Amino acid sequence: MSTAASAKNGTWRNWGGNVAARPAREVTPASVDELAAAVRKAAEDGLKVKAVGTGHSFTSIAATDGVLIRPQLLTGIRNIDRDAMTVTVEAGTPLKRLNMALAREGLSLTNMGDIMEQTVSGATSTGTHGTGRDSGSIAAQIRGLELVTADGSVLSCSEKENPEVFAAARIGLGALGIVTAITFAVEPVFLLTAREEPMSFDKVTSAFDELWAENEHFEFYWFPHTGSTNTKRNNRSAGPEKPVPQLQGWIEDEFLSNGVFQVAQWVGRAVPGTIPSIARISSKALSARTYTDIPYKVFTSPRRVRFVEMEYAVPREAVVETLRELKSMVERSGLKVSFPVEVRTAPADDITLSTASGRDSAYIAVHMVKGTPYQAYFTAAERIFTAHEGRPHWGKVHTRDAEYFAGVYPRFSEFTALRDRLDPDRRFQNDYLRRVLGA
Repeated sequence: MSTAASAKNGTWRNWGGNVAARPAREVTPASVDELAAAVRKAAEDGLKVKAVGTGHSFTSIAATDGVLIRPQLLTGIRNIDRDAMTVTVEAGTPLKRLNMALAREGLSLTNMGDIMEQTVSGATSTGTHGTGRDSGSIAAQIRGLELVTADGSVLSCSEKENPEVFAAARIGLGALGIVTAITFAVEPVFLLTAREEPMSFDKVTSAFDELWAENEHFEFYWFPHTGSTNTKRNNRSAGPEKPVPQLQGWIEDEFLSNGVFQVAQWVGRAVPGTIPSIARISSKALSARTYTDIPYKVFTSPRRVRFVEMEYAVPREAVVETLRELKSMVERSGLKVSFPVEVRTAPADDITLSTASGRDSAYIAVHMVKGTPYQAYFTAAERIFTAHEGRPHWGKVHTRDAEYFAGVYPRFSEFTALRDRLDPDRRFQNDYLRRVLGA
């Protein structure tokens, strides 16, 4: 099976395998007009409508028993505007294809997440992000959006056109309409030098503010049951290009990060008692390396080991305390955690329901390999995150509801009022949106 979600016997499943749905019908429109017609037809038949990308969300944000819209024919670049330095792309375009096409044109996004399998609309609608001191999520790079609303009309928005829709729809959760095209800001392609090196947990947490301030993109992975982390600093570089040699890249990114890691996960799942020892070995397996390449080859990497994930954004100034609490919880609990914890940052942005809306943020992501019980770990982690007014990633496992979000998002009612206006009959509603936005 590809990295996308799968559909067998009329059942749709997400990439992580933890969400399934049986839509009444699936539609794969070849144009915006066909998509608008499918929305109107659903209304006539009294069915809800959801669009789905590659199913990389771990929540049921795209699940429906109504009409499932698959956008894989709505792909490709519509327009490159070199004066405005923007690219307009169809909603179903995978990020991978966008990144490669932009590179051929000598262009690049400023920042991106760590995988590029998702569609542009799926990634932005859920708030997918990488790490950055000054540059934010993929959605923060949007300059214009086109969406089909509940009555089947096509609405365009930007800072100048329907600005109140633009403020919310960049991370719209699929609640305001179905995104059909996105205009991103781009810049001339540049080089990044990545410096990856092991560092102790105590050192990385005590020096976190300096590491964040000194690097354009800083992130690290902490290996539970150890005092070890692996850090990554990406900074712009004058060159020359010095990519990871092919064999070394295969050994480190495929063999160690995917192949050996997968075997370690299988062993840990079969014999949980071995996990702390495996973690100590894993944390020492990857050695320091430095390489220079174009952005998407530095920011993104293949992820072949299937997992389930929870990620929360906490205020950046609270990240070290939150992490230390997480570490002592794991040590006290007797839990066996085989997957590293990922830590990234983002600057405050002005998107209504962005996890970084109005505050400088740090992200802490906890993972469990697909098929292992994750509830006890995630519940204990979530208790820590919410004590720091954490905001969960919209596409990752969490148990929060509208009442909680109204408390951690100052502009929450602005979003729900806009939804009342654009989708009064809740054509785009599903169980997930009912929980997180209220009925």
